[in-house]
Amino acid sequence: MGYVLVLLLGILTGLRTMTPIAVVCWFAYLPAAIPGDRVLMLTGWRSFTSYVVSPILFTVLALGEYIGDKLPNTPSRTSSVGLIGRILFGVFVGVLIAPRVGGHHYLKGFTGGIGAVLGTYGGWWVRTRLAARVGKDWPIANLEDWFTIFASIMILNVITHSDFFR
Repeated sequence: MGYVLVLLLGILTGLRTMTPIAVVCWFAYLPAAIPGDRVLMLTGWRSFTSYVVSPILFTVLALGEYIGDKLPNTPSRTSSVGLIGRILFGVFVGVLIAPRVGGHHYLKGFTGGIGAVLGTYGGWWVRTRLAARVGKDWPIANLEDWFTIFASIMILNVITHSDFFR
């Protein structure tokens, strides 16, 4: 189950690079019902996600990505720079979440990277076809933004509130 959730977060990273990491940081920053605890407890080097600067920084980067994605001169997500960035963040999100969902850190990172490749090319394929049908790219790009935000939040809710991962 943990590999499936990491794969899904990787796919979402392929759609929007900064959204899943921003959602992870918000879940790590937000306080839990237990005083002194967090919704998503990440320890060691991963604890940087629980500092207020992390969710703010990644949210600003995600907002910049949403705006930049709609500009006419923005390179394709499948260009080498875009693809490499998405893969690296897919790996990073997988490694961040690995202790919470169990399993080997390297395999979770690899799974996140594979998901990012799938999300990059699958998202490009779906978006280009939907935009061609609608006749405009802008509404489909916005739909992709909102889908990625909502799906990232839902996956982190499953990870943090499921008894399966406790």
